[in-house]
Amino acid sequence: MTAAIVGWAHLPFGKHAEETVESMIVKAATDAIIDAGIEPQDVGEIYLGHFNAGFSRQDFTASLVLQADPALRFTPATRVENACATGSAAVHQGVRAIATGSARFVLVVGVEQMTTTPGPEIGQNLLKASYLKEEGDIPAGFAGVFGKIADAYFQRHGDQSDALAKIAAKNHRNGVNNPYAQMRKDFGFEFCRQESDKNPFVAGPLKRTDCSLVSDGAAALVLTDPATALGMKKAVAFRAMAHVQDFLPMSKRDILKFEGCQTAWGKALANARLTLDDLSFVETHDCFTIAELIEYEAMGLVKEGEGARAILEGWTEMDGKLPVNPSGGLKAKGHPIGATGVSMHVLTAMQLTGEAGGIQVKDASIGGIFNMGGAAVANYVSILQAMK
Repeated sequence: MTAAIVGWAHLPFGKHAEETVESMIVKAATDAIIDAGIEPQDVGEIYLGHFNAGFSRQDFTASLVLQADPALRFTPATRVENACATGSAAVHQGVRAIATGSARFVLVVGVEQMTTTPGPEIGQNLLKASYLKEEGDIPAGFAGVFGKIADAYFQRHGDQSDALAKIAAKNHRNGVNNPYAQMRKDFGFEFCRQESDKNPFVAGPLKRTDCSLVSDGAAALVLTDPATALGMKKAVAFRAMAHVQDFLPMSKRDILKFEGCQTAWGKALANARLTLDDLSFVETHDCFTIAELIEYEAMGLVKEGEGARAILEGWTEMDGKLPVNPSGGLKAKGHPIGATGVSMHVLTAMQLTGEAGGIQVKDASIGGIFNMGGAAVANYVSILQAMK
């Protein structure tokens, strides 16, 4: 155990035209410091997860965290970016800062404001997380990338429309009870399964209910060393973590295997001396339902090509053998790029301290997180466990 989370904050995700990147950073950072019970001057290092890619005119945003309190002035602050895994990249950098002893307390903030950008530009910004030389002309932007993946999966393993609709319905049902979720509505299986005016096809076999939401939001957490954490009011330790980076071009790998995800899970579980059966739940990166389906296989819950079994047999439901995305996932919670990975860590810490309210997994003791950037290019796994 190299570090522990001792405080956090989470703003509701959604459309927040009245907010700015700066205002959301300040709110999340302030609330996390208060929640940890420390003073701003105790923070020795700051990491900000902010993807941007054109969403915000204000770039070079690391120092905006200092706006939360004058006492943060002169604190080292670094912006971290790794596509849709930007938030987890910032968290992992914070853990390393604690492990090396460069800071006693580290503040990590994740933020994105996407909804104030015109629709066509949103697609162009997100597509920058693909290999533009080969994938830049795929119709429908990043949804088109995963639509292509879904098409290929269906060709290799058969039509999985029922499984994808089940995943969408599960995550929307879970999101109803998450006060931070952007969409708190139970659409049901039939709505998610059928094409309609309100649920049209977006790319390949993917419908609107198969795609995560464009969002604004921020989340933050405070890290410290395990010894210090034991003296604080709450402490959730990193049992293990792993980061695996894969080739950017999809043409250089079997895109249906998510081998980077598989490798990251294997490393993290081995380092934690655990198996998947030891986990109480998982928060995984369901940017599109096909991603969650393939991630079931990559994490080792089922064999390759059998991802549908995990959802159709109820394994990943709230009362299943391994609840997946009790928060509602990116599908219901929303996906403000830079904030997503930090949000996953905050909500997992809440589960492990019994503070998750309506989305609480019964007797949760160990939680797993998988956050990815691009099409399984940047792969981050964290395994968390409450210390007290």
